[in-house]
Amino acid sequence: MSTGKVWLVGAGPGDVGLFTLKGMETLQNAEVVVYDSLVGHGVLSKIPDTARCIYVGKRASNHTMPQEQINQILVEEAKKGYRVVRLKGGDPFLFGRGGEELELLAQEKIPYEVVPGVTSPIAVPAYNGIPVTHRDFTSSLHIITGHKRQGQAYDINFKALVHTEGTLVFLMGVTALGDICGSLVKAGMDKDMPAAVLQKGTTAGQKRIVATVSTLEEEVKRRGIETPAIIVVGKVCALAEEFAWYEKLPLAGWKVLVTRPRDLISTMVSKLRLLGAEVLELPAIRTEPLEQQEALYDALSQLERYQWIAFTSPTGVKVFFEEMKKSGTDIRKLGGVKIAAIGNGTKKALLERGLYADLVPEVFDGASLGKALREACREGEHVLVPRAKIGNKEILDELSKKPGLKISDIATYDTFYETQEIIDQREEFEAGTIDCAVFTSASTVRGFVEATPGLDYTKVRAACIGKQTKAAADAYGMETYMAEKATIDSVLELVIKLKKKNKF
Repeated sequence: MSTGKVWLVGAGPGDVGLFTLKGMETLQNAEVVVYDSLVGHGVLSKIPDTARCIYVGKRASNHTMPQEQINQILVEEAKKGYRVVRLKGGDPFLFGRGGEELELLAQEKIPYEVVPGVTSPIAVPAYNGIPVTHRDFTSSLHIITGHKRQGQAYDINFKALVHTEGTLVFLMGVTALGDICGSLVKAGMDKDMPAAVLQKGTTAGQKRIVATVSTLEEEVKRRGIETPAIIVVGKVCALAEEFAWYEKLPLAGWKVLVTRPRDLISTMVSKLRLLGAEVLELPAIRTEPLEQQEALYDALSQLERYQWIAFTSPTGVKVFFEEMKKSGTDIRKLGGVKIAAIGNGTKKALLERGLYADLVPEVFDGASLGKALREACREGEHVLVPRAKIGNKEILDELSKKPGLKISDIATYDTFYETQEIIDQREEFEAGTIDCAVFTSASTVRGFVEATPGLDYTKVRAACIGKQTKAAADAYGMETYMAEKATIDSVLELVIKLKKKNKF
């Protein structure tokens, strides 16, 4: 087997939107992913299902794996011929020990590339309204590791740092905050110099404490801080309140779980992120076309016998037209057929294929579609319903009330529950770090339950798209809320309302 290759990829500070395009492209092609504890959940959820994952997480005083062993893993996996991505929080070369990892790769003549990442000393202050340089205050930025060996003094020239009159950013120094601030004052810094500790920047856990270099430690003890966090010292910290923007977004500070199938997830996720939410994309279900499509092919060969086709999901539309193409059926055969769609998502999927729905019910659910279609159909007409194998029977129950109506109910795709091991959803809910889960179908609720055995579901705040979805979530004892309409925008409005309600 030929030698593989290693990519050192910076995952950025947490917000998946700050993960670079090149980083994403490289990750999508990975066969092995070696990742650490500072990689954001949003980026972790982008690891392809086909990749083998190796966790080598390190946090202060809690080293999962020695650096030498990590270096060795990269060499061994590459020598087996794999495309290996070493996924590191922030940037690989900024206190990320990327240089050490490259040394062994170079020595072993293993090909490698480096994909830089957006780094926290610049991004995290930016998300807190702190420009690290500003013409009126400072023209230099200095990034320092705040980490020191236990029982030893700092080998940092604090006097030289004070003399720069620049912005100082200390990484990994929160446990030694008092030492850092005290050393700066002792080295001649004005005790009233603005200073800040910034917690979990660019994520839902973001928190800012601004004080002065002499009062910051006391303020942090009073208000509490969690890691990872960075320390920023300099006049620019005084701008934080005036320039703050992140917390003004409607969903800032909220972490939202989205459970839709991966191919339907993008619109909702991008809208949630624009509203400021940290989004965890963990599809609870996946859909796959059935291998045996004889019933559908038979229907496609005789499309002229149908007066209506009723689509109950965007996936149903996608599969129908994919199979239509495979069977060699000309789209013009649909010319005499009217089309019904269950809701806006399905209507949009049809529009993308150049087709306008003749009928969309006011309420977007199976029963309403069945009722509206039953009223629109004449006796003796023939309706084709291509849908999920485990689809709800409400549409059929309603259609069957019309005497003489002929119905071809054809399963075209199946639904499977998804599981993944990288992110422990149960642990996240039990720790209270996920504020809301969004469910867009009863099957996503059931898939989520399958993926979280043993979870106390009363801890799940569920934003549901409709009655059937809410009923499924209610059955597990979740704290459920239902959108006014069965649309993505209505679900987003519901999530915003829940956050506002949660404030009081």
